[in-house]
Amino acid sequence: MSDSADPTARNRLDEEESPYLRQHADNPVNWQPWDEQALEAAKERDVPIFLSIGYAACHWCHVMEEESFQDEAVAETLNENFVPVKVDREERPDVDSVYMSICQQVTGRGGWPLSAWLTPEGKPFYVGTYFPPEEKRGMPGFRDLLRDLSNSWADPDQREEMENRAEQWTDAIESDLEATSGQPGDPDEDIVQTAATVAHRGADRDNGGWGSGGPKFPQTGRIHALLRASADNEARSASDDSIDGGGTREGTDGDYLAVVEETLNAMADRGLYDHVGGGFHRYSTDPQWGVPHFEKMLYDNAEIPRAVLAGYQALGNERYASVVRETFEFVQRELQHEDGGFFSTLDAVSRPPSDPDGETEEGAFYVWTPEQVRDAVDDEAAAEIFCEYYGVTDRGNFEGKTVLGVRKPLHAIAEERDLTEEEATEKLQRALDAAFAAREERPRPARDEKILAGWNGLMISTLAEGAIVLDDEYAEVAADALEFVRERLWDADEGRLSRRYKDGDVAIDGYLEDYAFLARGALNLFEATGDVAHLDFAMDLADAITEAFWDDEAETLYFTPTGGESLVARPQELTDQSTPSSTGVAVSLLLSLSHFRDDDRFGDVAEKVVRTHADRISSNPLEHASLTLATDEYEQGALELTLVCDPSDPPAEWAESLASTYVPRRLLAWRPADAESLDAWLTTLELNDEPPIWAGRDAADGDPTVYACRNFACSPPKHDLGAALQWGRT
Repeated sequence: MSDSADPTARNRLDEEESPYLRQHADNPVNWQPWDEQALEAAKERDVPIFLSIGYAACHWCHVMEEESFQDEAVAETLNENFVPVKVDREERPDVDSVYMSICQQVTGRGGWPLSAWLTPEGKPFYVGTYFPPEEKRGMPGFRDLLRDLSNSWADPDQREEMENRAEQWTDAIESDLEATSGQPGDPDEDIVQTAATVAHRGADRDNGGWGSGGPKFPQTGRIHALLRASADNEARSASDDSIDGGGTREGTDGDYLAVVEETLNAMADRGLYDHVGGGFHRYSTDPQWGVPHFEKMLYDNAEIPRAVLAGYQALGNERYASVVRETFEFVQRELQHEDGGFFSTLDAVSRPPSDPDGETEEGAFYVWTPEQVRDAVDDEAAAEIFCEYYGVTDRGNFEGKTVLGVRKPLHAIAEERDLTEEEATEKLQRALDAAFAAREERPRPARDEKILAGWNGLMISTLAEGAIVLDDEYAEVAADALEFVRERLWDADEGRLSRRYKDGDVAIDGYLEDYAFLARGALNLFEATGDVAHLDFAMDLADAITEAFWDDEAETLYFTPTGGESLVARPQELTDQSTPSSTGVAVSLLLSLSHFRDDDRFGDVAEKVVRTHADRISSNPLEHASLTLATDEYEQGALELTLVCDPSDPPAEWAESLASTYVPRRLLAWRPADAESLDAWLTTLELNDEPPIWAGRDAADGDPTVYACRNFACSPPKHDLGAALQWGRT
């Protein structure tokens, strides 16, 4: 193959829009995108593929680039003996899922950068994550590894062993990602109680969250399970005094809420949360939530606030409402496109304030020294309160600087300084405002400005919930984002959703998570606003899910569409990872939207998926948290609240009741009170008759009316939403 015909003769990443790929466009490594040209070149040259998967905000991806991929000697070895391929896991979660599966099976762990060596057919024979340039702490050196693998490939006997291993590993990937039980059944009864019991037992009661050693990740699915189980038990206790004499079951109710409260408090008060600018970092590097990995992801700043909003309704802690508002402000300020959509990530690294032209450092934008606080805050007393409250010391807790976290109660600080708590609060707020202004002058972390359909769907859902619980202005922000994605990424004629928008470039067929997350966002926005156009879009996306991702023979939903690119396995996404399980969200979505259909298509698909994976869910409900929550909705049924009124002018009392009441499995179904508007809605939705959730539910006495229904049983029509909610909770 001549150089002119060989795409691997140069680095082709300058042709890509992904910020992560473009970060590597100047490497001496002849990186290729994952495309047919690169894969065919590997076959033509008969050399292995070196696959490196990461993302723009990945710290260790940057480290490996600096140590190895910018090294001329390493590049020469890679270019001569391999086809080096770079993949942005945020753009290609399907590729990432396939090779992460075998990495976790073989090494017992995963993470990014993900490094995999593949046969020219794409079958893996060696995997790992970060490799140092030289052998270190039991990890093989990258240079030696490249040499050894290249030599083994050139040896016929060793190559045969590698190819045999590749076949075995490919079988293992297929077994992990494609397999279904083959024997559908019913999941265990009361699955959410099982999940809550396991979550309660495994909780770190000293520090909040789960896991007593190593990093701590947000586990929002567990929080939702605990809240649901607690609400169910409270309702059962209210209607059945025989349970513990009217009290609580062992290890439930109040204790479930205590775990939720401990976890939310830890995430909001310690280093995971950005106390100056709002928003959440990716995860904590320590069990105490003290020092985070500083990248900020759009999905975390959607899913964590959604759990915090539910906790706010259940517990009434105003601190939670403030955290959500501040996070929304951060997302709008730092992650929003001028036309409404949301960007993906902020990097963990930036240049330090003391050396704006120097090397980047992790966390440099976010950490503080006492001197930096004093320089930023003119009021000496306010600066001292800031340092004492957030634990800013000369020693620090991260490389000589301090990650802010609440270290001392404000009332204790006020008492020691002979101030009222109000005076101390005012000074602290003044210091925070000054610190924010000073921080705005620091070199900023890089921003990955690709806009992903699915991640925007997650943010739209949370903003819609924020509109219900906190302030209806958030519905406008959500609607702008939904319109952005719909205009740019949705092809209505084809019924097809693309995944990524970047500077006018649209690419990549959407995955199940894109359709499911965005459809849930559209449905939630309908719940917040009563705008039937959002419901209509959710229905269109759900139709596409059942057409493109449903497999009638396997009775499951796959992550990639039918007829899409063929990888060594067609993955399902059944477990929650950094984002919720797309299968779980899709099942929940289809169950909700089945109430608005005049046929059983959505409900049938959802039921079959639940039954197909019943054994998995029952055996490990926390690993499958989103599927567990969807299964719970299948078992228990939604609490349907049909709101019959002019959706643009509902009674103020309704908004107050919805905002202040935690209602598990709530489904809000606005319905126009007048026949002409209802007919227009039915026309929009292309329905001939009223769907079950609207049928026969007219305005009683001509006034705004609520119908509360569950599992084919309904309350009498009520004008008081609070009374309808009470019926639904008993």
